[in-house]
Amino acid sequence: MIIKKIKAKKIKNSRGEETIKVIIKSDIGKGEGSTPSGASKGVHEVAAFPEAGVDFCVDAINKELKDGLIGLEINCFSDLKKIEDIIDFKKYGGNTVLAVEYAVLNSFDAAWEVLDQNAKQVPRPIGNVIGGGAHIKGNSSPDFQEFLVFSLDCNSFSDAVFANFKIHDLVRKRMKKLDENFNRETSDEGAWVADISNYQALELLRGAIKEVSKEFGFTIHIGLDVAASSFYKDGKYHYHNFSDEQKIKVLTSAEQIKFIGELIEKYNLKYVEDALHEEDFEGFAKLRKEYSNNCIIVGDDLTTTNSTRLDKAIKNNSISGIIIKPNQIGGLIETKKVVDKAKANKLICAMSHRSGETKDKILGHLAVGFGTQLIKTGIYGSEREVKLKEIKSIEGQIKLKKYK
Repeated sequence: MIIKKIKAKKIKNSRGEETIKVIIKSDIGKGEGSTPSGASKGVHEVAAFPEAGVDFCVDAINKELKDGLIGLEINCFSDLKKIEDIIDFKKYGGNTVLAVEYAVLNSFDAAWEVLDQNAKQVPRPIGNVIGGGAHIKGNSSPDFQEFLVFSLDCNSFSDAVFANFKIHDLVRKRMKKLDENFNRETSDEGAWVADISNYQALELLRGAIKEVSKEFGFTIHIGLDVAASSFYKDGKYHYHNFSDEQKIKVLTSAEQIKFIGELIEKYNLKYVEDALHEEDFEGFAKLRKEYSNNCIIVGDDLTTTNSTRLDKAIKNNSISGIIIKPNQIGGLIETKKVVDKAKANKLICAMSHRSGETKDKILGHLAVGFGTQLIKTGIYGSEREVKLKEIKSIEGQIKLKKYK
């Protein structure tokens, strides 16, 4: 495809924050791309936008960068390097680069085939059911940022999505018993918000997955995004809603590892993300050594889709899984390098949305094209649902292609 026209404009993401949308016209059709932002960010992430702001980036695409982009021929994944050579993410932010790359990929009928025409499977969805931490304002919610559900042995992506939705709805119906003031408020990612402790949230999920697993006939697991850096201060972990009996609790690193380990065993957790603060490679390694046979120990703030930080995590045996967020590193070329390195070292990769999302559908194509085993998209909300619907469509395309 050859870019014929390009235009950028400012839009709002699901959290009401300003971001960029890029529209291109090419010889094969039209494509649009827009980029999200996270509320919980690792300190090693690239800036989504420069200090000059979104308007500066929109003007740059529409004026000085336009002439360099028009006429570019992009026919395969490696051709995206041409875009990254023109748009410096250090000057214009990672979101600006990605919005153009997403628009280009979205102009193809099947972007996943541009990334890998031999892709044969779609990832399994991880859904956020109960929210806490940095995604929620106030101190009455759980300390952990996300209480997640997912299945690895479901028959199809559609079945897994439906099961996650059923759990999400069942938790809503039962939440009132734990929080009499529960009013169906949701987090940025569509997870339920309530005045409950970490333990109460886990107990609620355990009951729900037991019932839904029996109904659907496949095993559903609980996962956690602890986002421990968000409550780590002065070398310790400061809980404000630890349990229903004890709200305030302060743990050392060793105590935090023991606590997370106890939760893995008690609730049969199969996925724990950012259980320790973002510089504690050794602490992650201790947790992985003890529990990775039963649970995927995942880095997000620890690794920030950054090849150098991934190297350190690999060297220290810190993780068995990694979150992939393209706008943490600023472009798809480097994102794929991180995915390839992680997979070469037998790490589980989870492509992930951000809390401030847009209705761009590209995330599923990236997950399929890069071959990530998992994808975090959320369960509820139009920005999340458009991604789930797109992956269902891709799953159908792959099946149809197989039988042709």
